Amino acid sequence: MKAIGIIAEYNPFHNGHLYHLNKIKEKYKDYIIILVMTGNFTERGDVTIIDKWKRTEIALKYGVDIVIELPYPFATQSADYFSYGGITILEKMKAERIIFGSESDNIEDLKIIAETQLNNPDFDKLVKTYSKLGNNYPTAISQAIFDLTEKKVKTPNDLLGVSYIKTILKYNYKIKPETIKRINNYHDETISKEISSATAIRNALKEKIDISAQIPKEELKYLNDLHFIEDYFPIIKYKLLTENNLEKYQTVDEGIDQLLKKAAIKAKNYEELINLVKTKRYTYNKITRMLLHILCNFTKEKAKKYDKIRYIRILGLNIKGRKYLNTLKKEIELPIISKILKEKDEMLEFEIETTKIYDIYTNNLEKKEFQKLIYKGEDHD
Repeated sequence: MKAIGIIAEYNPFHNGHLYHLNKIKEKYKDYIIILVMTGNFTERGDVTIIDKWKRTEIALKYGVDIVIELPYPFATQSADYFSYGGITILEKMKAERIIFGSESDNIEDLKIIAETQLNNPDFDKLVKTYSKLGNNYPTAISQAIFDLTEKKVKTPNDLLGVSYIKTILKYNYKIKPETIKRINNYHDETISKEISSATAIRNALKEKIDISAQIPKEELKYLNDLHFIEDYFPIIKYKLLTENNLEKYQTVDEGIDQLLKKAAIKAKNYEELINLVKTKRYTYNKITRMLLHILCNFTKEKAKKYDKIRYIRILGLNIKGRKYLNTLKKEIELPIISKILKEKDEMLEFEIETTKIYDIYTNNLEKKEFQKLIYKGEDHD
């Protein structure tokens, strides 16, 4: 058996994700699909609107064969951390390819850009130069890339794709990158058609706008007990006002801690807090990650300690997935976890702590962390 890998948040799963899965199944009919999926918190510094167990059920329902959790330390940091975590898990799982959505659908250009970032000695120098001129980090990177390659990469899926390829090159992984053309506009923040962005769908859900045309119909029943980061604002504000040392948290730079405290005094809601802190240097996403790391007690010490993939946690699988996993068990050197027992990994214990925070308003998820994986098949024992 051979496997295709994908990395996603499914926040929420929508028609574009279904299109992506169907295209993979059309081209690679005899392959199984392994999904590495973020848990309850995301790379943008957000919470997932529904929990990882519901999203696992949805993924299995629509064609994924194995769902593996991307641990919090990788799921909630910048693209390079996110990519290292996801690609490493897929490499350990012997996936032949990683197939990702791409705005440009030009894998050769993405490879050139990735190789330039890794191997061209002038790249880091140029990034520092553009940063000193007052540009934020993503803009400095983009300008340095253009200077060295005359190629531009600004769109989110292409940027993430470059990070995937960098991970593959850096660690000499065997997995091959491949793209599928993204067919919706990533800029869309409002519902406009059958394939809308996840951002647009989340915004519509906040406003209680009908999104039934934008997601597979069987997913509708899962969209209850919705979580939005704005609901956690009182907790975030409390921590900002009472913590003596905000700099201990991952991604909180020296100097911004006092700005965060001053903003917390004035801010009446989450968006206002971000806008009071946001500058050319501190982008929206950079601030949301800081706030998420503060919310979940993710310190620089923990980030340093949990900097490698230490286990493979299976959230769910089907019959094909189980057969594939059984063929690999002797080849995978990392522990494979399908149920949490007393002998837990320290990073996994931290994952459970973040679930408690995610679940603070509903109080019905913690016990699920200790359940067996979700199995989709009649021969479940």
